[in-house]
Amino acid sequence: MSGLPSQAQPKPPLRLGLLADMSGVYSEVGGMGSLMAMQLAVQDFGGEVLGRRIEIVSADQQSKVDVSSALARQWYDQDGVEAIMDVSGTAAALAVFSIARDKNKIAFGNITAGIRLTNEACTPNTVHYTYDTYALAKSTTEALLKQGVDTWYFITADYAFGHDFERDASTFVKARGGQVLGAVRSPFGTLDFSSYLLQAQASGSKAIAFATAGSDTANALKQAGEFGLRDGRSRLVGLLVYINEINALGLEATQGTVLTNGFYWDRDDETRAFSKRYFERMKLMPNMAQAGIYSATMHYLNAVKAAGTSDTAAVMRAMKDTPINDFFAKNGRIREDGRMVHDMYLYEVKKPSESKYAWDYLKLVSVIPGDQAFQPLSESRCPLMKK
Repeated sequence: MSGLPSQAQPKPPLRLGLLADMSGVYSEVGGMGSLMAMQLAVQDFGGEVLGRRIEIVSADQQSKVDVSSALARQWYDQDGVEAIMDVSGTAAALAVFSIARDKNKIAFGNITAGIRLTNEACTPNTVHYTYDTYALAKSTTEALLKQGVDTWYFITADYAFGHDFERDASTFVKARGGQVLGAVRSPFGTLDFSSYLLQAQASGSKAIAFATAGSDTANALKQAGEFGLRDGRSRLVGLLVYINEINALGLEATQGTVLTNGFYWDRDDETRAFSKRYFERMKLMPNMAQAGIYSATMHYLNAVKAAGTSDTAAVMRAMKDTPINDFFAKNGRIREDGRMVHDMYLYEVKKPSESKYAWDYLKLVSVIPGDQAFQPLSESRCPLMKK
């Protein structure tokens, strides 16, 4: 009896999700730039893994918890998404990390800084990749305290991220003999920082620190210059500043600002090579979050290949067992609490006269080794660390 030859069923695609702020406060530092970085990683990987085509689904989560939660559930439950990247905003990331744990899927935090993601809210399935409030605050405050900048005033975003940032930075300042002279909270999406800046100026503090992000930081830094806060009496400190904001405002408005970053396009030959390819597509240089998205995507795909499966536990183990060595991080590693540990860099924004070519904005002050920048496991509040 003859019959038609059986045909092998094609393998389902491996779907990755990008939950990015495409239209709000974080759209310039993430948004389409993060999507492009993720697409570039998939392209460089070869477009498929284990015989499965790699697909990216993306959506504008608007930095909102309800939108992010609904999309995460739909992607995990109905659309076959194996891992979610980015998740702009700490509150949104906390929600998505919880869903990833419950659904036994993987999630990465890239444009999110809250230290709770690897402490109280840590899970076996989630990774905090690019930076966090602890590393940014510790690196910046300690460097300036060594220079005698020992009084601080904070202008703080009035939501989970900002609160974490102010708390961490204040702890480091006080622990090393400095003083916090005051703080003021600014609502999410503030356009007018004048009253906050005047209060900070009146404090007489040696450092005015912005525990803000995205367009909030850009507006605050621009208005700080307009109100004469660059007169040398106070150091302006950006606890989270992206190169996009410096480019948008210009060196005249941002010169002298001290900041910590996990990536700078002009750091070495490898960062320049990646950034040139990214610039050809976006006409902008990548920031640390966008470079981190590329690195995280590539590390995940390499782990799937090494594990021979997309099973969550196997992939997580492969990611934690494999060091990260690329243009973004050297000898980076993902700890059991989900923190990706890598070197951080303290920079100062150049004066206009110091900039020699396009996007030549930062001068390196110091390198902070990863084990000194990020919270040590001995201080961890992650339930996974309890014996």
